[in-house]
Amino acid sequence: MAGTDHRQTIAPEPVPVFVLVAPQMGENIGASARAMWNFGLDRLRLVAPRDGWPNPRAEATASGAAPVLDHVRVTETLAEACADLDLVFATTARPRDLVKLVLTPERAMLEARAAIAAGSRVGVLFGPERAGLETADVVRANAIVSVPVNPAFGSLNLAQCVLLVAQEWLRSADATPPADYVLAGTRRASGVELDRLRDHLVARLDAVGFFFPPHKRPSMITHLENLLSRAPLTEADVRSIHGVMRALAVKAPGRK
Repeated sequence: MAGTDHRQTIAPEPVPVFVLVAPQMGENIGASARAMWNFGLDRLRLVAPRDGWPNPRAEATASGAAPVLDHVRVTETLAEACADLDLVFATTARPRDLVKLVLTPERAMLEARAAIAAGSRVGVLFGPERAGLETADVVRANAIVSVPVNPAFGSLNLAQCVLLVAQEWLRSADATPPADYVLAGTRRASGVELDRLRDHLVARLDAVGFFFPPHKRPSMITHLENLLSRAPLTEADVRSIHGVMRALAVKAPGRK
């Protein structure tokens, strides 16, 4: 496929090269390219693809990932594909009789990002669909990437493995907290504010005989205190709850 170089649209900074070693089916090459492009990666190399290159089935399956396929580099040997790479990871699920550092995809991509930031060129090897990388291929790598999967069914297809590693590459640059509250102009309630809210709530509940039987009062207060601290509440929430309790304490007109 010919076309304009689209790499600057998503990946202006250096990114790892994904190397598919002896891929067998065009559909899997296309699906791998699509998975890469989902996460902003566009540097794909093919080592001795079984059905040659270009491959119409890969183009059809890529479904919008033309920026990846437009710049595929094809080599006959893995040595050629890795000649300009400084740090190489090999993805494999099979145990090897090799002394190698074994990393999760998350850790590997953190290492990859650090290496690239320091000026190194990084590659990730993926084996053919049927049996994965040969030991001779793994020997060339500096470290192994192993995906934590169900030990009773550890087989991943090629595109799945590419997607998992590509996702971790993008996640490695994400500074967004895993979870956070949007406070929308307010702030979290302080400890003093929560203490005052607890005291107000306990006083109102004491007034209506809520804590019964009496010997359970301490544990019931502990439960309420834990509920208030777990929320988490903002100072606006605290003010609202104080207002609700004051309103509920006022006897409504006509009520006995």
